[in-house]
Amino acid sequence: MLTLAAAGAVAAGCTPQDAPGAQPGVAAATAPPPTLGPGGLAFPEGFAWGASTSAYQVEGAAAEDGRGPSVWDTFSHQSGRVRGGDNGDVAADHYHRVYEDLDLMKSIGLKSYRFSISWSRVLPEGRGALNAKGLDFYHRLVDGLLARGITPVATLFHWDTPQALQDKGGWEQRDCAQWFADYALQMFYSLGDKVGTWLTLNEPKTVVQLGYTSGIHAPGKRDKRVANVAGHHLLLAHGMAVKAFRASGKRGRIGAALNLSPVYPADSSAGAAKQAGLVDDDENQRYLEPVLRGRYPAAWLAAQPAGAPVRAAIRDGDAATIGEPSDLLAVQYYNPIYVTASGGRAVKHPTTQATWLEVYPDGLFDVLTRIRRDYGDIPITVTENGMPSTSDEQDDDRIAFLRDHLAAAHKAIAAGVRLEGYHVWSLLDNFEWAEGYSQRWGIIRVDPKTRDRRRKASAEWYRDVIARNGIQP
Repeated sequence: MLTLAAAGAVAAGCTPQDAPGAQPGVAAATAPPPTLGPGGLAFPEGFAWGASTSAYQVEGAAAEDGRGPSVWDTFSHQSGRVRGGDNGDVAADHYHRVYEDLDLMKSIGLKSYRFSISWSRVLPEGRGALNAKGLDFYHRLVDGLLARGITPVATLFHWDTPQALQDKGGWEQRDCAQWFADYALQMFYSLGDKVGTWLTLNEPKTVVQLGYTSGIHAPGKRDKRVANVAGHHLLLAHGMAVKAFRASGKRGRIGAALNLSPVYPADSSAGAAKQAGLVDDDENQRYLEPVLRGRYPAAWLAAQPAGAPVRAAIRDGDAATIGEPSDLLAVQYYNPIYVTASGGRAVKHPTTQATWLEVYPDGLFDVLTRIRRDYGDIPITVTENGMPSTSDEQDDDRIAFLRDHLAAAHKAIAAGVRLEGYHVWSLLDNFEWAEGYSQRWGIIRVDPKTRDRRRKASAEWYRDVIARNGIQP
């Protein structure tokens, strides 16, 4: 039983040869593309095979060219916050190695690259005049993608709130939604002639749960009441950014990136079924319903106690703003949730080095098909799916993970889901938030000391998948 009820023209860009300070790249393979064998699963023509990263996790150059600090700069430099005392000051050094990374993307054959813009790199104070040097980095990145035939997919917020705005209250303040919309509009005007797909927020649920409830992510708050207020303001910011995109007159598409987990009763009892429904409201429907239907779930609202700050935070007209029609939905899938009759969690499948990641590929099929059943024929792209591997190069466990999840995605397409693309998480080994550099999620190895790159076995496998436009059995 599944209870996920809600579940232009190419711009001329720098080439590696004419780019000042370019890093040596990796040449694309010249052998003819492999073909699918008997029993292979072919994906639709034009399927957007991609990979994802986020700014704070890969860019580095934390205090260069006018970039201001974000909440993650502050958080990661606080003692005991990040495993091993790690931080994102250098990360994968993508800021300095952007042309090398672009060539690596091309060598794999990527059709799409989903990245995020560092809000405090382009607006060091979160508001006001743009930082020209910071913005120029994203022009170079986008131009380099387009010159290599790779579609840019830009995320406006991947958890790195400018510290200057956090000092003013951050997402606890309603004004933060307007600050975000203003920033988004500046990005639409600056990059909107080159970027055709925009994502507003990355995983607002994770910000609510880890940044404001458990406190293990920035900004490190531990107050569920405040968390729900921040969650509402995040969703309000999404809707206001969508409105700003329409007002900008730029062509393209916009939507949110939501991490969704199918919620199942851990057993056949009525109690487990009831508790699974409550968990589903908090995990999924409180984000899907306002974004795609312009309303909060009645059961979720009813569960908020009288006097809860979120009740005062939700004002007339907010739900309609949040529900401003999106053009697509970005789905991020990692794991299912099994709920017991007491409301606890059960684990029914193998886990990975990231112990929260319970491997269940059919959960992706369940998420995708339930979205279609509940919300119709909305275009969907998977913008994150992957796992950490303890093997630096011969990561066969990751290959099996990706293959099985792609098979589930193919099954969903066959069931009528309008799935347009798939982005593996992640392109590069990177700064994995509170886990620092202890977990390796990339299909490209980044040496922790030299930051040199090398394609892992999973990158070679993914290159063949892209070339075939499908997977072998």
